Amino acid sequence: MSNQVAFRDAPFQLRGSTFTMMVLKVSDPHNPNFFPVLSGKIAQAPNFFRNAGVVLDLDDLPAGMPFDMDAFCKLLKNLGLMAVGLLGGTKPQQDAALARGMALIAAPRGKVELFDPLAGTGRSPAQGLANVQGQGQPQAQAAPNPAPAPAPAPMPEPAPQRSAMVIAENVRSGRQIYAPGGDLVVIGSVSPGAELLADGSIHVYGALRGRALAGVSGDQGARIFCQSLDAELVSIAGLYRVSEDIGKDIRRRQVQIYLNNGYLHIDPLATNVA
Repeated sequence: MSNQVAFRDAPFQLRGSTFTMMVLKVSDPHNPNFFPVLSGKIAQAPNFFRNAGVVLDLDDLPAGMPFDMDAFCKLLKNLGLMAVGLLGGTKPQQDAALARGMALIAAPRGKVELFDPLAGTGRSPAQGLANVQGQGQPQAQAAPNPAPAPAPAPMPEPAPQRSAMVIAENVRSGRQIYAPGGDLVVIGSVSPGAELLADGSIHVYGALRGRALAGVSGDQGARIFCQSLDAELVSIAGLYRVSEDIGKDIRRRQVQIYLNNGYLHIDPLATNVA
């Protein structure tokens, strides 16, 4: 029997998919207010948090602080949260997570570009270090050479154009749409139970009743626009607001949703035309 036939007749399928997962950043698990405050947050939207999976992020824990993975996860379970994975963590923390059947999740890695704003001015850190290292060493006497003409500054590269995915229909319950690397435009309404995700902004030319998560790769400049807000959840770069936290004064109105100074804002759009 060939491998192709064996795989075709296998009683399972392995597929890649995208899910929205909450991440709980833990900085001080021994704070007596930790679980009371978390419980109060869950009480604001019990249906949203009930039996929800959560990934633990322990990178903000001070070095050497003891952390009882088993006891902590049991307390989370008492609140209805299921710890399903660990993001990063130390070797002992990872071993404890594996012992509980949790997955180890690698932190997303983006391309990091280093820019030296003082390069070419004689005042950059790298040039200063070279000058210090050269002090105290005998220098050969030579006639000074004329300074070379400064090289022209390189032209800045144009910002990459963000593509947009356009969905020209209503998005029904249970459907998930992800626009990687760009914006998502829906010409229609989004039903409860449907989910929109985009690395850029999200535009809904209809009623938004499901979930909308913009800037999922960390773009804090992303925004959400909709003609009628009645969403189960909205999120920009990981900061979210659930239905219970959306005021009645902005429900079923044209709004824009954005981040400002680390807070999620929902503002009604002006409908008057000059």
